[in-house]
Amino acid sequence: MSSPRTLLLLPLRGPVPAAWLRIGLGFGFGLGLRLRNLRAPAAGCAATRLLGTKVGTLGGGPGRGEGCEGTRTVRLGCASAFWGDTAASVPQLLYKGKLDFLVFDYLSEITMCLLTTAKAKSSDLGYVPDFVQTAMAPYIKDIHKKGIRVISNAGGTNPHACAKALHRVAKEANVDLKIAVVTGDDIMGKKDNLKGSGITDIENGKPFPDTIQSMNVYLGARPISRALDLGADIVLTGRCVDSALVLGPLIHSFGWNRNDFDLLAAGSLAGHLIECGAQCTGGIYTDWHMVPDWHNIGFPIVECSPDGQFVLSKPPATGGLVSFGTVAEQLVYEIGNPQVYLLPDVTCDFSQVTITEIPGIEGGAVQIHGAKGSAPSASYKISASYLDGFRATAVCPIGGPRATEKGRRTAESILRRTRLMFEELGLEDYSAVHIQILGAEETYGPHAKAGLGGGPREVVLWLAVQHKQKKALEIFSREIAPAGTGMAPGLTGVVGGRPKVSTVLKPFFFLYPQRNVKIDIYINGQHVETFQEDLTFTTDEFVSPDIPERDDELKDLPHGSLTYRLEDLAYTRSGDKGNSANIGIVARHPLYYPYLKKILTAQAIEDYFQHLLHKEQAEETLVTRYELPGIYALNFVLKNSLGGGGLASLRNDPQESLHTY
Repeated sequence: MSSPRTLLLLPLRGPVPAAWLRIGLGFGFGLGLRLRNLRAPAAGCAATRLLGTKVGTLGGGPGRGEGCEGTRTVRLGCASAFWGDTAASVPQLLYKGKLDFLVFDYLSEITMCLLTTAKAKSSDLGYVPDFVQTAMAPYIKDIHKKGIRVISNAGGTNPHACAKALHRVAKEANVDLKIAVVTGDDIMGKKDNLKGSGITDIENGKPFPDTIQSMNVYLGARPISRALDLGADIVLTGRCVDSALVLGPLIHSFGWNRNDFDLLAAGSLAGHLIECGAQCTGGIYTDWHMVPDWHNIGFPIVECSPDGQFVLSKPPATGGLVSFGTVAEQLVYEIGNPQVYLLPDVTCDFSQVTITEIPGIEGGAVQIHGAKGSAPSASYKISASYLDGFRATAVCPIGGPRATEKGRRTAESILRRTRLMFEELGLEDYSAVHIQILGAEETYGPHAKAGLGGGPREVVLWLAVQHKQKKALEIFSREIAPAGTGMAPGLTGVVGGRPKVSTVLKPFFFLYPQRNVKIDIYINGQHVETFQEDLTFTTDEFVSPDIPERDDELKDLPHGSLTYRLEDLAYTRSGDKGNSANIGIVARHPLYYPYLKKILTAQAIEDYFQHLLHKEQAEETLVTRYELPGIYALNFVLKNSLGGGGLASLRNDPQESLHTY
């Protein structure tokens, strides 16, 4: 059965009658589009022409080994997108994936903050324990038996402790492994030298904070590839760019040089697509209702060839879906400017990437090519965190008539009571307060749908606060439960019990010369090498341009009479980077693309999301639009849109999961 996602890949022949199309702006970026039945020729792409891979190996996913011309391909699977991902991923990839490498991605800015806090409590903490006990311990014998090599950033802020824990697991299983540790990302030892150096945040220009808690370099792929060259069975890192977990093994396998920029960009794209696990195999997909068997969703596999082409699939007999739409959504996920996607090993241009579905593959498979690369910067990006007070969040279900009104009055009463207590104790007011009634559509601001009969009868009060002093929030925490007997009827409890007071760690990003970062490689606890980055093919002259919107060819587009929701015409995917949101829009058909470009301007997006944007100056522009014509997509970056982002945000959606709905 044909579907919009397959039609997206196929250019239509001949002129398009003006009566076919009409576009207009409606509620929730509804787009008016009148269509006749669009037909396209069947896909002509054959599996035998993809990567030189044998058709026989493609049943249920591409096979491991040589292609038709004897070219060795490498298969990598990703079993984790974040700390807390499902344990069901490892056995399906291990026993059905025919893998050479198994990678686990655990780290985000939020996770690094949590691991920093954990390490401060104990020198034995700071890594991801799930990796050792849940992902590796049950399967370590079979992983070793199959010769699969493992790469993971589970080391977090304490990779040596992670390696020690994994050695204990290997010893108990009577498995002899070479476990490598890559260090050098933690540069907290340079804090005093950096304080007076004039460093500012690359995103907002703020000065270097006095309360820095962590500073970690986004390392690249070369230290990982070197550890594999040295014979490591498992490579553990701290902070590195997510895609390096895949690019490192590819450099090791194919011997790609530092100036093979197109190949490095292709390998980085493979890593970018699979590092979020099931997000490219049907997870959080716009057409979620078309994705089968979430309970057994397949995790992604890429089969890569030395020329940079690769096929993305999943293990046979698993749920999920690999299609143009699922993979295109992940391509636009959190990439910012697709023409200048900055990584330590290469500057990538993904704007002309194409995604082609391979017919006849159970569960789906796609071929990806078209990534271009150029010289990377001679500087690393540093992700730092700094202490900025304390926070607490109360979450309370409320039912009955006028539930929204009851929830808001309850929140305001708690705040008023605690502020009186603060005054009596000589404490300052809250640094920040956020009241939200979940279920009343307050997330949507002026675009919320009007409730029926006085609004919903079931809501959840979200009351989040910040304060400079922990003592003040301990008072706040104690004053939540009394609302159950002294305020609105219908408050059924406090989710999670008394709110926990935690530190507010805010992000701070800056650039730091690669030459000043010392990277060391250890194997089985012994230092074996200080890795030296070769800066011959780097540059300090890169510019990240804001590409102006081009609408000259859009002025004479024909119009019709109907209005459609955006999701009827496009796939959408949202993500976050610090305090910036990223919204990707992928046309379901090439004919829709000009209309999406015409309607979805940067200004239109900024106007729509104005209730979420924080402008420090009235005239500043916070939304930038980028184009990816290879997949008929637009990508929007919304600065200052997440209330601080991550652990600094008081919102219920600090990572911008709802911006496309």
